[in-house]
Amino acid sequence: MCFFSRRKESGSMDSESQLLDLRTDDGRRARTTPADESEHHLETSLDTEASPGFSASCLTTAELQQHWRAVKQEIRCIKLLFEIPSTRTIEQATSRYVVYQIVVIRSGSYDRERVSIERRYSDFLHLHQQLLQDFSEELEDVSLPRKKLVGNFSEENIAERRVALCDYLTQLCALRYIRRSPAFIAFFTHSELKAAHDLLRGGRFSQALEVLQSALVLQEKLSTHNPALLVPTLCALVVCQRDLQDFHAAFQTGHRALPAVRRYGLSKYRAPLLEVMVDLGYKLENPVAQLQEELIKVQNSPHGPVSLVSLKELVVQEFT
Repeated sequence: MCFFSRRKESGSMDSESQLLDLRTDDGRRARTTPADESEHHLETSLDTEASPGFSASCLTTAELQQHWRAVKQEIRCIKLLFEIPSTRTIEQATSRYVVYQIVVIRSGSYDRERVSIERRYSDFLHLHQQLLQDFSEELEDVSLPRKKLVGNFSEENIAERRVALCDYLTQLCALRYIRRSPAFIAFFTHSELKAAHDLLRGGRFSQALEVLQSALVLQEKLSTHNPALLVPTLCALVVCQRDLQDFHAAFQTGHRALPAVRRYGLSKYRAPLLEVMVDLGYKLENPVAQLQEELIKVQNSPHGPVSLVSLKELVVQEFT
Protein backbone atom coordinates (compact mmCIF):
# COMPACT_ATOMS: atom_id res chain seq x y z
CA MET A 1 0.00 0.00 0.00
CA CYS A 2 1.49 3.29 -1.14
CA PHE A 3 1.32 6.43 0.96
CA PHE A 4 2.28 10.02 0.36
CA SER A 5 4.91 12.02 2.13
CA ARG A 6 4.32 15.75 2.53
CA ARG A 7 6.75 18.49 3.37
CA LYS A 8 6.57 22.26 3.67
CA GLU A 9 9.20 23.96 1.58
CA SER A 10 10.83 26.98 3.16
CA GLY A 11 13.78 27.34 0.82
CA SER A 12 14.45 30.14 -1.62
CA MET A 13 12.91 30.55 -5.04
CA ASP A 14 15.91 28.95 -6.72
CA SER A 15 14.70 25.46 -5.72
CA GLU A 16 13.33 24.96 -9.22
CA SER A 17 16.83 25.26 -10.61
CA GLN A 18 17.58 21.91 -9.02
CA LEU A 19 15.06 20.14 -11.21
CA LEU A 20 16.24 17.54 -13.66
CA ASP A 21 16.76 18.57 -17.27
CA LEU A 22 13.27 18.74 -18.78
CA ARG A 23 12.40 18.38 -22.44
CA THR A 24 9.52 20.06 -24.23
CA ASP A 25 7.39 18.87 -27.09
CA ASP A 26 8.85 21.26 -29.69
CA GLY A 27 9.21 18.35 -32.08
CA ARG A 28 5.46 17.75 -31.91
CA ARG A 29 4.20 21.33 -32.35
CA ALA A 30 3.13 20.58 -35.91
CA ARG A 31 0.35 18.39 -34.56
CA THR A 32 -0.97 20.97 -32.06
CA THR A 33 -3.28 23.90 -32.61
CA PRO A 34 -2.68 27.52 -31.58
CA ALA A 35 -5.17 26.95 -28.78
CA ASP A 36 -3.00 24.14 -27.45
CA GLU A 37 0.06 26.39 -27.46
CA SER A 38 -1.60 29.11 -25.37
CA GLU A 39 -3.62 26.73 -23.22
CA HIS A 40 -1.24 26.98 -20.26
CA HIS A 41 -2.19 30.64 -19.88
CA LEU A 42 -5.96 30.28 -19.97
CA GLU A 43 -6.58 26.64 -19.10
CA THR A 44 -8.77 27.17 -16.07
CA SER A 45 -10.74 30.16 -17.31
CA LEU A 46 -11.61 28.68 -20.69
CA ASP A 47 -12.45 25.24 -19.38
CA THR A 48 -14.58 26.46 -16.48
CA GLU A 49 -16.76 28.48 -18.81
CA ALA A 50 -17.06 25.67 -21.34
CA SER A 51 -17.36 22.73 -18.96
CA PRO A 52 -20.53 20.66 -19.34
CA GLY A 53 -23.01 21.39 -16.59
CA PHE A 54 -21.59 24.82 -15.72
CA SER A 55 -24.31 27.35 -14.98
CA ALA A 56 -23.72 30.74 -13.37
CA SER A 57 -27.41 30.92 -12.44
CA CYS A 58 -26.99 28.21 -9.79
CA LEU A 59 -24.26 30.11 -7.92
CA THR A 60 -24.60 32.65 -5.15
CA THR A 61 -22.99 36.08 -5.52
CA ALA A 62 -20.17 35.08 -3.16
CA GLU A 63 -19.53 31.88 -5.14
CA LEU A 64 -19.46 33.80 -8.42
CA GLN A 65 -16.94 36.25 -6.96
CA GLN A 66 -14.82 33.35 -5.73
CA HIS A 67 -15.03 31.68 -9.15
CA TRP A 68 -13.86 34.74 -11.06
CA ARG A 69 -11.06 35.44 -8.58
CA ALA A 70 -9.81 31.92 -9.25
CA VAL A 71 -10.10 32.51 -13.01
CA LYS A 72 -8.04 35.70 -12.82
CA GLN A 73 -5.39 34.02 -10.70
CA GLU A 74 -5.01 31.25 -13.27
CA ILE A 75 -4.46 33.62 -16.23
CA ARG A 76 -0.74 33.28 -16.06
CA CYS A 77 1.75 30.71 -17.19
CA ILE A 78 1.27 27.78 -14.83
CA LYS A 79 2.50 24.35 -15.74
CA LEU A 80 3.56 21.21 -13.98
CA LEU A 81 7.14 20.15 -13.47
CA PHE A 82 8.27 16.73 -12.33
CA GLU A 83 11.15 15.69 -10.15
CA ILE A 84 12.37 12.20 -9.23
CA PRO A 85 14.86 13.01 -6.47
CA SER A 86 15.44 9.51 -5.10
CA THR A 87 14.83 5.79 -5.49
CA ARG A 88 14.61 2.75 -3.21
CA THR A 89 15.37 -0.86 -4.02
CA ILE A 90 12.89 -3.25 -2.40
CA GLU A 91 14.09 -6.78 -1.62
CA GLN A 92 11.42 -9.43 -1.10
CA ALA A 93 11.53 -13.20 -0.81
CA THR A 94 10.66 -13.81 -4.47
CA SER A 95 11.18 -10.42 -6.08
CA ARG A 96 13.36 -7.36 -6.24
CA TYR A 97 12.35 -4.00 -7.67
CA VAL A 98 13.03 -0.26 -7.61
CA VAL A 99 10.52 2.39 -6.53
CA TYR A 100 10.88 5.96 -7.74
CA GLN A 101 9.92 8.95 -5.60
CA ILE A 102 7.97 11.44 -7.76
CA VAL A 103 7.34 15.06 -6.83
CA VAL A 104 4.86 17.20 -8.78
CA ILE A 105 5.66 20.91 -8.75
CA ARG A 106 3.43 23.72 -9.98
CA SER A 107 5.39 26.54 -11.59
CA GLY A 108 4.23 30.12 -12.05
CA SER A 109 4.09 30.70 -8.29
CA TYR A 110 6.16 29.38 -5.42
CA ASP A 111 4.87 25.89 -4.63
CA ARG A 112 5.14 25.73 -0.86
CA GLU A 113 3.39 22.42 -0.37
CA ARG A 114 4.83 19.47 -2.25
CA VAL A 115 3.62 15.90 -2.17
CA SER A 116 5.68 12.89 -3.16
CA ILE A 117 4.46 9.49 -4.26
CA GLU A 118 6.32 6.27 -5.04
CA ARG A 119 5.84 4.26 -8.21
CA ARG A 120 7.47 1.16 -9.67
CA TYR A 121 8.57 0.77 -13.26
CA SER A 122 5.58 -1.54 -13.77
CA ASP A 123 3.29 1.40 -12.88
CA PHE A 124 4.89 3.49 -15.63
CA LEU A 125 4.49 0.57 -18.03
CA HIS A 126 0.80 0.20 -17.15
CA LEU A 127 0.26 3.93 -17.71
CA HIS A 128 1.95 3.78 -21.11
CA GLN A 129 -0.14 0.82 -22.23
CA GLN A 130 -3.34 2.57 -21.16
CA LEU A 131 -2.41 5.76 -23.00
CA LEU A 132 -1.54 3.87 -26.17
CA GLN A 133 -5.12 2.62 -26.38
CA ASP A 134 -6.45 6.17 -26.84
CA PHE A 135 -3.46 8.27 -27.90
CA SER A 136 -1.29 6.08 -30.13
CA GLU A 137 -0.80 8.89 -32.67
CA GLU A 138 0.10 11.48 -30.04
CA LEU A 139 2.63 9.08 -28.52
CA GLU A 140 4.51 8.40 -31.76
CA ASP A 141 7.42 10.53 -30.53
CA VAL A 142 7.14 9.58 -26.84
CA SER A 143 8.69 6.34 -25.71
CA LEU A 144 8.86 4.75 -22.29
CA PRO A 145 12.46 4.08 -21.16
CA ARG A 146 13.17 0.36 -21.34
CA LYS A 147 14.66 -1.87 -18.72
CA LYS A 148 18.10 -3.29 -19.38
CA LEU A 149 18.71 -7.01 -19.45
CA VAL A 150 22.07 -6.69 -17.69
CA GLY A 151 22.85 -4.54 -14.67
CA ASN A 152 19.27 -3.42 -14.17
CA PHE A 153 19.90 -2.69 -10.47
CA SER A 154 23.24 -0.96 -10.80
CA GLU A 155 23.39 2.58 -9.42
CA GLU A 156 24.39 3.95 -12.81
CA ASN A 157 21.45 2.36 -14.65
CA ILE A 158 18.96 3.37 -11.94
CA ALA A 159 20.18 6.97 -12.05
CA GLU A 160 19.92 6.99 -15.84
CA ARG A 161 16.40 5.57 -15.75
CA ARG A 162 15.38 8.08 -13.07
CA VAL A 163 16.25 10.95 -15.41
CA ALA A 164 14.56 9.23 -18.36
CA LEU A 165 11.33 8.58 -16.44
CA CYS A 166 11.20 12.19 -15.29
CA ASP A 167 11.64 13.27 -18.90
CA TYR A 168 8.89 10.82 -19.93
CA LEU A 169 6.37 12.39 -17.52
CA THR A 170 7.30 15.85 -18.76
CA GLN A 171 6.68 14.85 -22.36
CA LEU A 172 3.29 13.35 -21.48
CA CYS A 173 2.25 16.44 -19.55
CA ALA A 174 3.17 18.66 -22.50
CA LEU A 175 0.38 17.02 -24.51
CA ARG A 176 -2.92 18.61 -23.56
CA TYR A 177 -5.25 15.66 -24.11
CA ILE A 178 -2.95 13.27 -22.31
CA ARG A 179 -2.42 15.39 -19.20
CA ARG A 180 -6.21 15.73 -18.94
CA SER A 181 -6.86 12.03 -19.45
CA PRO A 182 -8.18 9.90 -16.57
CA ALA A 183 -5.27 7.49 -16.97
CA PHE A 184 -2.63 10.21 -16.52
CA ILE A 185 -4.33 11.70 -13.45
CA ALA A 186 -5.00 8.25 -11.95
CA PHE A 187 -1.29 7.39 -12.23
CA PHE A 188 -0.59 9.98 -9.52
CA THR A 189 -3.61 9.48 -7.28
CA HIS A 190 -5.45 6.16 -7.71
CA SER A 191 -3.29 3.98 -5.43
CA GLU A 192 -3.38 6.48 -2.60
CA LEU A 193 -7.11 7.21 -2.92
CA LYS A 194 -7.87 3.48 -2.86
CA ALA A 195 -5.69 3.07 0.24
CA ALA A 196 -7.47 6.00 1.92
CA HIS A 197 -10.90 4.53 1.24
CA ASP A 198 -9.78 1.14 2.56
CA LEU A 199 -8.69 2.91 5.76
CA LEU A 200 -11.97 4.82 5.92
CA ARG A 201 -14.03 1.65 5.56
CA GLY A 202 -11.97 0.14 8.37
CA GLY A 203 -12.77 3.07 10.66
CA ARG A 204 -9.19 4.35 10.67
CA PHE A 205 -10.23 7.94 10.06
CA SER A 206 -7.05 9.69 11.19
CA GLN A 207 -4.88 7.70 8.78
CA ALA A 208 -7.42 8.07 5.98
CA LEU A 209 -7.56 11.82 6.57
CA GLU A 210 -3.81 12.21 6.18
CA VAL A 211 -3.73 10.29 2.90
CA LEU A 212 -6.78 12.12 1.53
CA GLN A 213 -5.32 15.54 2.34
CA SER A 214 -2.16 14.69 0.44
CA ALA A 215 -4.13 13.25 -2.47
CA LEU A 216 -6.13 16.46 -2.66
CA VAL A 217 -2.94 18.51 -3.07
CA LEU A 218 -2.03 16.46 -6.13
CA GLN A 219 -5.54 16.53 -7.54
CA GLU A 220 -5.60 20.32 -7.27
CA LYS A 221 -2.45 20.49 -9.38
CA LEU A 222 -3.56 17.91 -11.94
CA SER A 223 -7.24 18.81 -12.31
CA THR A 224 -7.37 22.59 -12.81
CA HIS A 225 -9.32 21.96 -16.02
CA ASN A 226 -12.11 20.16 -14.14
CA PRO A 227 -12.69 21.03 -10.44
CA ALA A 228 -15.50 18.47 -10.32
CA LEU A 229 -12.82 15.77 -10.01
CA LEU A 230 -12.06 17.05 -6.51
CA VAL A 231 -15.58 16.53 -5.17
CA PRO A 232 -15.33 12.82 -4.21
CA THR A 233 -12.12 13.46 -2.27
CA LEU A 234 -13.58 16.53 -0.55
CA CYS A 235 -16.66 14.52 0.46
CA ALA A 236 -14.45 11.75 1.86
CA LEU A 237 -12.59 14.39 3.87
CA VAL A 238 -15.90 15.68 5.24
CA VAL A 239 -16.79 12.16 6.42
CA CYS A 240 -13.41 11.68 8.13
CA GLN A 241 -13.43 15.11 9.78
CA ARG A 242 -16.98 14.70 11.04
CA ASP A 243 -16.29 11.23 12.47
CA LEU A 244 -13.20 12.66 14.17
CA GLN A 245 -15.52 15.36 15.60
CA ASP A 246 -13.64 18.16 13.88
CA PHE A 247 -16.95 19.76 12.95
CA HIS A 248 -15.51 23.14 11.98
CA ALA A 249 -13.06 21.60 9.49
CA ALA A 250 -15.80 19.34 8.11
CA PHE A 251 -18.11 22.33 7.59
CA GLN A 252 -15.37 24.31 5.83
CA THR A 253 -14.49 21.35 3.58
CA GLY A 254 -18.16 20.90 2.72
CA HIS A 255 -18.33 24.55 1.71
CA ARG A 256 -15.41 23.93 -0.65
CA ALA A 257 -17.20 21.00 -2.30
CA LEU A 258 -20.72 22.44 -2.54
CA PRO A 259 -20.11 25.08 -5.30
CA ALA A 260 -18.66 22.44 -7.64
CA VAL A 261 -21.51 20.05 -6.82
CA ARG A 262 -24.00 22.74 -7.86
CA ARG A 263 -22.00 24.06 -10.80
CA TYR A 264 -21.34 20.73 -12.50
CA GLY A 265 -24.64 19.06 -11.69
CA LEU A 266 -23.20 16.32 -9.46
CA SER A 267 -26.65 15.29 -8.33
CA LYS A 268 -25.71 12.14 -6.42
CA TYR A 269 -23.63 14.21 -3.98
CA ARG A 270 -25.95 17.19 -3.57
CA ALA A 271 -28.60 15.96 -1.12
CA PRO A 272 -26.20 13.87 1.03
CA LEU A 273 -23.72 16.76 1.27
CA LEU A 274 -26.46 19.27 2.10
CA GLU A 275 -27.79 16.97 4.83
CA VAL A 276 -24.33 16.81 6.42
CA MET A 277 -23.85 20.57 6.09
CA VAL A 278 -27.17 21.32 7.80
CA ASP A 279 -26.37 18.89 10.62
CA LEU A 280 -22.89 20.39 11.09
CA GLY A 281 -24.32 23.90 10.99
CA TYR A 282 -26.66 23.10 13.87
CA LYS A 283 -23.79 21.59 15.86
CA LEU A 284 -21.70 24.73 15.28
CA GLU A 285 -24.65 27.07 15.72
CA ASN A 286 -24.01 28.45 12.24
CA PRO A 287 -26.83 29.89 10.11
CA VAL A 288 -28.13 27.11 7.88
CA ALA A 289 -31.47 28.48 6.69
CA GLN A 290 -30.32 28.77 3.05
CA LEU A 291 -28.78 25.30 3.09
CA GLN A 292 -31.92 23.84 4.63
CA GLU A 293 -34.10 25.57 2.04
CA GLU A 294 -31.91 24.21 -0.76
CA LEU A 295 -32.07 20.71 0.74
CA ILE A 296 -35.86 20.81 0.85
CA LYS A 297 -36.00 21.91 -2.80
CA VAL A 298 -33.68 19.09 -3.82
CA GLN A 299 -35.65 16.52 -1.84
CA ASN A 300 -38.94 17.75 -3.32
CA SER A 301 -37.61 17.90 -6.86
CA PRO A 302 -40.16 16.73 -9.47
CA HIS A 303 -37.50 14.33 -10.70
CA GLY A 304 -37.64 12.53 -7.36
CA PRO A 305 -34.99 12.22 -4.60
CA VAL A 306 -31.50 12.74 -5.98
CA SER A 307 -29.92 10.27 -3.56
CA LEU A 308 -31.33 7.98 -0.90
CA VAL A 309 -28.01 7.20 0.78
CA SER A 310 -26.00 9.16 3.31
CA LEU A 311 -22.76 10.90 2.39
CA LYS A 312 -20.79 8.31 4.33
CA GLU A 313 -22.46 5.44 2.49
CA LEU A 314 -21.78 7.19 -0.80
CA VAL A 315 -18.10 7.67 0.04
CA VAL A 316 -17.67 4.11 1.27
CA GLN A 317 -18.93 2.81 -2.08
CA GLU A 318 -15.96 4.41 -3.86
CA PHE A 319 -13.16 2.01 -4.90
CA THR A 320 -15.20 -1.09 -3.98
